[in-house]
Amino acid sequence: MEDMRSKKKSVKLISLALMIVFLLAAAFLLLKLWENSQGQFQGPGPDEGGTVEYQGKEYVLRDNIETFLVLGLDKYKDATGSDSHESGTVQADFLMLFVFDHDAKTTTAIQINRDTMANVNRLDIAGNKTGIVEQKQIALAYNYAYQTEGRVNCRNTADSVSDLLLGVKVNHYLSLTMDSVVVINDLVGGVEVLVTDDFTGIDDTLIMGQRVTLMGQRALTYVRSRQGMEDSTNSTRMQRQQQYMEALFDRAMHCIEADEEFLLKAADQVSPYIEYDSTEYRLKEFAERFDSYDFQGIRQIEGQNKAGEEFMEFHPDEDSLWALVIQLFYTPKTGK
Repeated sequence: MEDMRSKKKSVKLISLALMIVFLLAAAFLLLKLWENSQGQFQGPGPDEGGTVEYQGKEYVLRDNIETFLVLGLDKYKDATGSDSHESGTVQADFLMLFVFDHDAKTTTAIQINRDTMANVNRLDIAGNKTGIVEQKQIALAYNYAYQTEGRVNCRNTADSVSDLLLGVKVNHYLSLTMDSVVVINDLVGGVEVLVTDDFTGIDDTLIMGQRVTLMGQRALTYVRSRQGMEDSTNSTRMQRQQQYMEALFDRAMHCIEADEEFLLKAADQVSPYIEYDSTEYRLKEFAERFDSYDFQGIRQIEGQNKAGEEFMEFHPDEDSLWALVIQLFYTPKTGK
């Protein structure tokens, strides 16, 4: 009996370990390319037969396509949610949809900015849809549910992503809270970076132009700080995140090579920060496919950034969105 429990725990840890590699790679690939713009366009989804018309041609949904949404939440593991879904206390600051083509054995990532304007479902305390809030930043979709269960909030975000992509289904999701950055950072023994911005008044130990090893909360300060900086744009922060994630990825790979038990230790410590809709076995499958499939790169939707009443908004180009969805999810309809 003890051996059986030990075996089950081992399988769970191995699955979570593979997911850590998957998440690190996802973040690394997202930040490796640059975020120029993102957005929302609502268009007609497929009809009951899975058929759409684009530029005078009919297309049908391709078989054997599966999607996986990864969310990075501006939330802390032990934080308590507000009773109101209007408060904006939890947001999805990192959104990336992985498209797995099981026939072609390929994976393509779609980069979605938190400022994407999207239709968001409003949910009641039981998770039932009570209405639609039109044209909100997609980062807020997580918060438009009474925060009683993380999976409900994740699913609501996934539904907004589906609506953005003209009705294409989001099959699975996984979220990771922001405080996991500190855990992963310290697990690899800290991450060395060359400080590229002036953190005066925010953290005076982060001196511009000096090389430092980030530990604990300093890692989170380095990747999250924007308000109070000389250049408070999201672009500057994303450059810092790219630099940090590349260094973190290198450190993680070094730890994995140096210690065969590292992944199991990491999985055990990171698991409380993860929320997902799949079994550990399915997560293991996705991690293995991500590693073995041919990665086709990260795609973006073209469009325009505009200043909204309160925040920046991105409005996508309709043709760019249609072309992306048709290419990744559809095939031309053939005659009978």
